[in-house]
Amino acid sequence: LTLFRIRRAIASNLEAPLGPCGFLERQRRIFRTMHAFAWCLSERYERLVTRRPFEVEVEGMAHWRTVADTGRGFVMVTAHLGMYEAGSMVPATAEARRVHLVREPETDPRAQAFIRESVQGVESAHYTMHFQDGGPMLGVLLAEALDRGEVVAIQGDRPRAGGRTVATTLFGRRFEVPVGPAALARTAQVSLLPVFALRVGRRRFRLVFGEPIDVTRTRDRDADFAAACAAMVREIEGAIRRAPHQWFVFRSLWPGS
Repeated sequence: LTLFRIRRAIASNLEAPLGPCGFLERQRRIFRTMHAFAWCLSERYERLVTRRPFEVEVEGMAHWRTVADTGRGFVMVTAHLGMYEAGSMVPATAEARRVHLVREPETDPRAQAFIRESVQGVESAHYTMHFQDGGPMLGVLLAEALDRGEVVAIQGDRPRAGGRTVATTLFGRRFEVPVGPAALARTAQVSLLPVFALRVGRRRFRLVFGEPIDVTRTRDRDADFAAACAAMVREIEGAIRRAPHQWFVFRSLWPGS
């Protein structure tokens, strides 16, 4: 009840996929989103620090096979939607394929330490979490991993402060996305595979694979990035439409709209 800015941001952002509404419907949308976020956040740590079983439904397995069966590396790209980190763990556990999950550091050092401690229980030869530090060495490490045929999982909908972005449109509105996933895929000459983990029940989520995206390599690098990012955002938009209340963006994307 006290998170006024976050409540306003949720309601404002949801007008893009759901349309305008009255006061009571706004409150219902806010509640459903916060309720979904609470469950997804709780089950994230339940998956990390316990051995309780999770049921995973898979949709779009043919898209996974298209990139996985080549034996080459690829970039799994997702958004702040549903149980986004849980989806990255599936290839490591189900197919023993090494996955490098890239995420932003927490703003609170204590939260950062808690995340690191929680992840240590699931990190192994097949799963490693990296925190972005803004330095160039992480990009080199990830490119080398892709060259070895490993998988990189990264979020593609929220740019780092000061990071390079590409202008796209989400629900017909201007939307800036980080260039990193497309740049990494282009450098390593691998595909982008959209993937979204949508929560469907208690310890149950549906893993949805989108159509692979090939990042072209022409003389116009910026145009290559723009085309790949536009295709990526189309997949993100489709996933948000399927589960709008699992879209966890708690800042207003389009102030004044």
